[in-house]
Amino acid sequence: MSEPSQQGFAVNLLGPLRLRMGHRELTVGPPKQQAVLALLAGHRGAVVSRAQIVDALWGTEAPSSSANAVHTYVAGLRRTLEPDRGSRDSGAFLVSRPGGYELRLPAEAVDSAVFVDRYQGARKLAAAGEATALDRFESALALWRGEALAGIPGPYAALERTRLRELRYAATEGWLAGLIDAGRYEAAIVASADAIAQEPLREPLRRLSMVALYRSGRAAHAIRAYDETRALLREELGIDPGPELRELHRRMLAGDLADDLAPGPRPPRQSPGPTPGPTPASPAPVRRSTPVRWSPPHQLPPAARVFVGRDTELRHARGALMADPARPEGPAPFLVIDGPAGVGKTAFALQLAYTCAEFYPEGRLHVDLRGTHPAGPRSPGDALACLLTGLGIAADRLPRDVEGRSALYRGLMHGRRTLLLLDDARDAEQLRPLLPPGPSAVLVTSRWLQRGLLAREGAQRIGLSPLDRRAAVGLFTGLLGPERCAGQSTEIALLADFCGRLPLAIRIAAGTLVANPYLSPRDLARRYADPRTRLDHLSVDGDAATSVRAALDASHRTLPPDAARLLCALGRSGTTTTGPSAAAVHTGGDTAAACRQLDVLADTGLLERTGPDAYRLAELVRIYAAERADEADRAAMTLLSLPLRGEIGPGRGRPEALAAR
Repeated sequence: MSEPSQQGFAVNLLGPLRLRMGHRELTVGPPKQQAVLALLAGHRGAVVSRAQIVDALWGTEAPSSSANAVHTYVAGLRRTLEPDRGSRDSGAFLVSRPGGYELRLPAEAVDSAVFVDRYQGARKLAAAGEATALDRFESALALWRGEALAGIPGPYAALERTRLRELRYAATEGWLAGLIDAGRYEAAIVASADAIAQEPLREPLRRLSMVALYRSGRAAHAIRAYDETRALLREELGIDPGPELRELHRRMLAGDLADDLAPGPRPPRQSPGPTPGPTPASPAPVRRSTPVRWSPPHQLPPAARVFVGRDTELRHARGALMADPARPEGPAPFLVIDGPAGVGKTAFALQLAYTCAEFYPEGRLHVDLRGTHPAGPRSPGDALACLLTGLGIAADRLPRDVEGRSALYRGLMHGRRTLLLLDDARDAEQLRPLLPPGPSAVLVTSRWLQRGLLAREGAQRIGLSPLDRRAAVGLFTGLLGPERCAGQSTEIALLADFCGRLPLAIRIAAGTLVANPYLSPRDLARRYADPRTRLDHLSVDGDAATSVRAALDASHRTLPPDAARLLCALGRSGTTTTGPSAAAVHTGGDTAAACRQLDVLADTGLLERTGPDAYRLAELVRIYAAERADEADRAAMTLLSLPLRGEIGPGRGRPEALAAR
């Protein structure tokens, strides 16, 4: 990528925001208008929705006038960018799109994009042992004019500032390592001292300074620098240096003259080139450290031994994940896989992840978000801790708050092609702090329809339904083996239907047959035939979590009271299909309330949408709803009988007891 564009517009974000036309600097406007330009420039060539702009400017505290304010800021930017543009002209630079806006600028017109490109290029050259990496790092750092997006307000600017600052540190450390590798120890000592003055607690900078001192023949100075670093960390943070610094100290004390520590110049792989000019400006402080070396994590759980069906969904998802790695910058793949309890969302996600793993060579991360766990979902801070430790950050060195962890995580993930599987998510609030910058891909599994992620983050939805009969029978056959199924195709198909063609139920049924070789599919089908006891059989002894009823309980626990009552009413009625008018019978004739509650049940996977105002209750859900209705009826009868037994104290008559229910 070339120098930031001198022809046409150029946006400078690596310092106070500047907008230039050629060599002429333009006035951008008030701070929030500047924030809009920074957001659009950071997503140049892509559509930024109005909701994204509101979120970037105000976060969760958007005023009621935010939509009008966004329109005003965009209009102000258009007057600056194209003062001669007619009121009805679409414009050449800031273009209206359905739902949002697009800033049409090449990547070389935005200095932060040029910096990232040069930094990533330098990393690749350094990994290949090319001496030219040094110049590349230096040219990347030369673009900085101060703190990125200095003075720009809003959540987006704060996160982007932190992300770019982390990349600037990484580039500085890469540049220092290059100086040391080229034998330019004095330059590395001076440059590291300048950087450490700005960020005294950043251990990688301290380590590089010590290596430069040791290699230059000043071992005593290097050891004293370690002692000073240890004292500072203990005083400021109450911690000891990390393992890399401790290992360096041990080797220096032992006189270990390995190549990376030995004093004296080392012959470079290629000609080192001229002595560097002025030291690039040091980064602004940020109180956290990251490892110098990073090895790709491989955290995916094992894929299912037998996986059948889902060909259409897999083909669509693979098309999104297996895009050309050299594709232009744009939205990274973000897939949300949802569906009812037991439908096989995690198995699908793992099958997909393993088939696409080669496209994400810099690691595969996995976090169980426990959205359906009885104890409640995992907090964003806890989930970020899991991700950061997977990326090599020691647990005792994690930032304490969610914002700090999220910023560090985004900085570490930026520019890496990593595949992230966030399993069993509860809601968008839990997920948003975990979303990495591109080009990493994100897979989310959730029992709940994630409307917010579809609307604001532009996630692609893959909705899973129960298997068709052929795939359900194929799953049974794959789990049992063809010999066990021989001559019993009718019984296997009947078992698949009794299991609602849900992979969880099918796996439980197949496990029952595998555990008892004397039990035939025909015998098991007879057990499942009675709907009153079917859910009792669709469980595993000694494993309470592996149960269709337990899976449905997890969905039911999250329902608001009105939706839970409607589910019971549908179970009591014995119906398998419903709609707003029919459901309104159970909501006091309020059709609007019935629509809302039906949507809640469908979003939770307890109803299946079959048309604009049509819903279906799957057989196993109908059985479960009938059970819940029976429990509610028995509870009501108990309350009614309590006054007759004298079990309610004075002043607690029957109407009050029923009202409490």
